[in-house]
Amino acid sequence: MHRYLLVCAIALGMPWPAGANAEPEDPAAAAVTEAAESAGHQLDVLAKLIDDVLWYERVGDVAVVEKVRIYGPPRWKEDNPTGIGAGNHLKFWAYLFTPRAFSDAGKLPLLVLPHGGVHADFTTSSAHIVRELLAQGYIVVAPEYRGSTGYGRGMYEDIDYGGLEVDDALAARDWAVANHPRVDAKRVGILGWSHGGLITLFSLFRFPESYACGFAGVPVSDLVQRLGYHDQGYRDLFSAEHHIGAAVADNLEEYKRRSPVWSVDKLSKPLRIHTNLYDEDVNVIEVEHLIQALTAAGKDFEHEVSDVPGGHSFDRLDTPEAWGYRKKIYAFLARYLKPPRPEIALGITAEGRAAP
Repeated sequence: MHRYLLVCAIALGMPWPAGANAEPEDPAAAAVTEAAESAGHQLDVLAKLIDDVLWYERVGDVAVVEKVRIYGPPRWKEDNPTGIGAGNHLKFWAYLFTPRAFSDAGKLPLLVLPHGGVHADFTTSSAHIVRELLAQGYIVVAPEYRGSTGYGRGMYEDIDYGGLEVDDALAARDWAVANHPRVDAKRVGILGWSHGGLITLFSLFRFPESYACGFAGVPVSDLVQRLGYHDQGYRDLFSAEHHIGAAVADNLEEYKRRSPVWSVDKLSKPLRIHTNLYDEDVNVIEVEHLIQALTAAGKDFEHEVSDVPGGHSFDRLDTPEAWGYRKKIYAFLARYLKPPRPEIALGITAEGRAAP
């Protein structure tokens, strides 16, 4: 059920049916639910428009900020396969951040930064990460892949979890390589946390020729395990008709196909993984399974299991512990992508911004 459902129903002055998580039992209740869901998507659009303005305030002093509209593969499900427009490439937005500095540094490395969340979007909550990357000399592209919020119900229901959203990240990478005159095509990496970590893993597994390295923070790794320890409301997101459309018990192979742990044999590029014993979202058991599978497959990779406060966000906070972990991430990426000022990562300040 949409995160704004109850709030919107109240705001619209609508009666809320008993049992908010229950399916509507009559047409009136169904109409209320439908109206509330639509209003929720409209609020997401408004929130996105506001946050987009904030990007210029948060990073505009150190970056040229652009938002470009590009396309990825066609939808994996079509409401009407023979209708007008069926089979067309799916259009989506991507953020592009180019450092204002380094005008004399020639070509610069590119980092693809997919956001986390089953349904979420790239927001200024990641501005400190973007600033730290820009300060080192990276160009950053952040795709708002299919399923992202803030673009209406259609994009929300175009989700292809662990599927074509990975191709959307690749499309953003390829667009930047082909169209940005300062991107070095041989120095492209990818990093993400949570669901963005899943996209990072699948990107390295499926498109190794396109990435030099990748970092996966607290990555969703095994959907079968994950749905086992989450509640029914979370499971319902995946069994929705526009999503996977079936429960794990009804289509185990499909859930395995969308879980990185079952594709570890395809790893051929440098990879670093972080997880935390106190993660309240992606339980450490998932990432431990991934680490065990990669080890059993004989893969060469880096990983660290942490025991620090901060839970799911432990290495993204503005705390000394988080800065220490990010320095390790940046040192790993710099080893393969060679940004102009890798040493800047050592000067991260208490404001979550890199030192000048």
